Amino acid sequence: MRVQNKSSFGSARLFSSSSVFLPCPLELKRFSETEPQRRRARLPHHRARSFPHQRRGLSRASAFELWSILACVDSILCPLFCEQCAFGGCGRVDKQKTMILSGLLFPALWGLALGGSPSVQIGGLFPRGADQEYSAFRIGMVQFGTAEFRLTPHIDNLEVANSFAITNCFCSQFSRGVYAIFGFYDKKSVNTITSFCETLHVSFITPSFPADGLNQFVLQMRPDIKGPLISLVEYYKWEKFAYLYDSDRGLSTLQAVLDTAAERKWQVTAINVGNLKDEWKDEAYRSLFQDLENKKERRVILDCEQDKVKDIMEQVITIGRHVKGYHYIIANFGFVDGDLSKIQYGGANVSGFQIVDFDDPLVAKFDQRWEALEEKEYPGADSRIRYTSALTYDAVQVMTEAFRFLHKQRIDISRRGNNGDCLANPAVPWAQGVEIERALKQVRVDGLTGNIQFDQYGRRVNYTVNVMELKNSGPVKIGYWNEVDKMVVTKSDLFPNDTMGMENKTVVVTTILEAPYVMLKKNAELFTDNERYEGYCVDLAAEIAKHCGFKYQLRIVADGKYGARDAETKIWNGMVGELVYGKADIAVAPLTITLVREEVIDFSKPFMSLGISIMIKKPQKSKPGVFSFLDPLAYEIWMCIVFAYIGVSVVLFLVSRFSPYEWHTEEFEDGQLGPSESTNEFGIFNSLWFSLGAFMQQGCDISPRSLSGRIVGGVWWFFTLIIISSYTANLAAFLTVERMVSPIESAEDLAKQTEIAYGTLDAGSTKEFFRRSKIALFDKMWQYMKSAEPSVFVKNTVEGVLRVRKSKGKYAYLLESTMNEYIEQRKPCDTMKVGGNLDSKGYGIATPKGSALRNAVNLAVLKLNEQGLLDKLKNKWWYDKGECGSGGGDKECNINTQ
Repeated sequence: MRVQNKSSFGSARLFSSSSVFLPCPLELKRFSETEPQRRRARLPHHRARSFPHQRRGLSRASAFELWSILACVDSILCPLFCEQCAFGGCGRVDKQKTMILSGLLFPALWGLALGGSPSVQIGGLFPRGADQEYSAFRIGMVQFGTAEFRLTPHIDNLEVANSFAITNCFCSQFSRGVYAIFGFYDKKSVNTITSFCETLHVSFITPSFPADGLNQFVLQMRPDIKGPLISLVEYYKWEKFAYLYDSDRGLSTLQAVLDTAAERKWQVTAINVGNLKDEWKDEAYRSLFQDLENKKERRVILDCEQDKVKDIMEQVITIGRHVKGYHYIIANFGFVDGDLSKIQYGGANVSGFQIVDFDDPLVAKFDQRWEALEEKEYPGADSRIRYTSALTYDAVQVMTEAFRFLHKQRIDISRRGNNGDCLANPAVPWAQGVEIERALKQVRVDGLTGNIQFDQYGRRVNYTVNVMELKNSGPVKIGYWNEVDKMVVTKSDLFPNDTMGMENKTVVVTTILEAPYVMLKKNAELFTDNERYEGYCVDLAAEIAKHCGFKYQLRIVADGKYGARDAETKIWNGMVGELVYGKADIAVAPLTITLVREEVIDFSKPFMSLGISIMIKKPQKSKPGVFSFLDPLAYEIWMCIVFAYIGVSVVLFLVSRFSPYEWHTEEFEDGQLGPSESTNEFGIFNSLWFSLGAFMQQGCDISPRSLSGRIVGGVWWFFTLIIISSYTANLAAFLTVERMVSPIESAEDLAKQTEIAYGTLDAGSTKEFFRRSKIALFDKMWQYMKSAEPSVFVKNTVEGVLRVRKSKGKYAYLLESTMNEYIEQRKPCDTMKVGGNLDSKGYGIATPKGSALRNAVNLAVLKLNEQGLLDKLKNKWWYDKGECGSGGGDKECNINTQ
């Protein structure tokens, strides 16, 4: 006797030698309620025929008496072997003895309750972790139970990749006398199972991938995906693509694609991703897609199950391959089973197939019952049913219908005394196995996966699958495929851009606290929602909403960043990340339009033009000193004047010495006697004095007498005339204008020095500009910035401005010119913009790729620009409220986001 471990399948208690469902006393109490609503609330999936007393004509009282007996058995035996009993089974794991004894008594009581209905033994091979599939199997057993016979399952939970375990469990179930086996396989065990089935004539019903070759006794619940996949590739007119396949699923689909590629002259790159180790798979996926990018392979087919598709898509998002220009086809039947929310707004096309149509009334009815189940009792019921679970549910229905047919035809398929041994040599096949195989293939019913019908080889035929595409609103059906019509497109508008219904939707507007674009009002706590904010972008968002006709809610970006992609993980942060990953509908902020951002989001026309500029601390005013009179002229000029003064004096001295006209004899006064002497008034000191007096425009009591001396003096006078006039003019300007000396005047000045550090915002377009620039000057600046210690990058503009103000002129901040001009007019008025703009760009309003808001927002921006409202808003928030100029206000409004 095998006891199913409770940890694998919730509170179910299973017995390989008897019926599997043994309720606890509390369950029996609830089951015996006479109110129909209580019964439906407990087991919403039951039909009326599912109750034992309704099957065999027992009275309600008799049936409840039998159930009470079962309750007594469990309530008596359970306390003997465990310490406590809770709802859905005992609270302790050590219950094996209780379940064994209950299992011995349960078949007799269950047969009595059913009035001796024949038992059809069904085997079950479930892989570990298939909780939801097993829950669907259990519900199918209850849902499709009949009065003619009862299905008795024998369940083994095992590792399907272990051929020894498969062999052991298969043989064990065959020796018990099972009529058919339901289960799963993979590439390692498929040959073992098909071989046993062919040899022993035991039918095997499976939702696993269709096995290669012709297997008479294997019933494939899962349709073949080759036809839909090739039709979809032809519909998209792909001629070059990559095909990523999981070797666990077989190679028949790949072979069909390659055969078609040879006929159509497609270029297919086939890559096996099924043998990657878990510890290396993430890095391997990233490396794989990087290689595909180098080869310009942007169309990819993923022939894998959903768990592997999820792993691959996570790495696709990580390296930024989920943006516009990429197209992925998921080659399985569970397109809506996986979580595609992260890739939903990236811009990439994602297509696939869905075999469970949740709009179908039959599926919708089942879905309601499924949602009402308790997750503790039915593991996996807390999430939408997967396509493999739906195939499992349908498989129970197929088996039920087949055995009902055999029962009506009164065909003897009993195995009393003929359980057999699968390892016998020679093998003895079961004689009635062919009858069951034929009955199974003749079944034709409507299930959760649509029309269920098989051909002579046990393969699904006449089935229909929906063709899906991922839109901003989620997965959308664009058509269907069947064997007769092939690919039929029912919705050709793949990327709608209308704004219908937008007036009833509240649009999430992401923005960033950055003066003067978005600021908190004083006493913001007194306001709610959008009323708490003010600024240029707040007014702009209101105008955009007015023109587009939608309601909106402002939301500050959580990480306080504009948006950049991490170089290693390739994940976007900031406002761009919120748009890419679907957390916001639109971004109204000073968001620069760049190429890398345009690849993942859409921008409107620029609402403001700007460029990168340099902000430095405003130099201190020069204080007057002893030699301040020298300031009107450069020090070089003063040095030239000194040398000219000395030179003219020496020349005048020499000229006077050699000219006879400068020599004269002194005459004595009357009464004085002595020899007469010749003298020269222009000695070296008199020459210096003459030049100085002429320079000062004061003159002296001597003058040159010779022609040569007068020429030298005239030239000197003319020189002094020009110098004094220039000095006087510059002196007047210096007396009326305060002079400030700036150490930096351009980007070239920054690049050629190391005393003054300079940096940018850590995550923004300015940093990206320098990182990608090929201009030698900007590349030199980038090399300095990325290697500087401590880091010259700042988290936000507020931090950058504070660093400029506190660095005492030793730090320059590179930012957009509009913000630079605004801060320059804010108190304490100690920053200034120097030089011209380093580039030219614009701010735009951003929306996710393919958003319905894009066109409406773009037209609104153009209209506001034509009306001149954008200029009015800039004048309002930049100059009308300036605090450092003539139009400054009287209140202090520093750059502070707190």
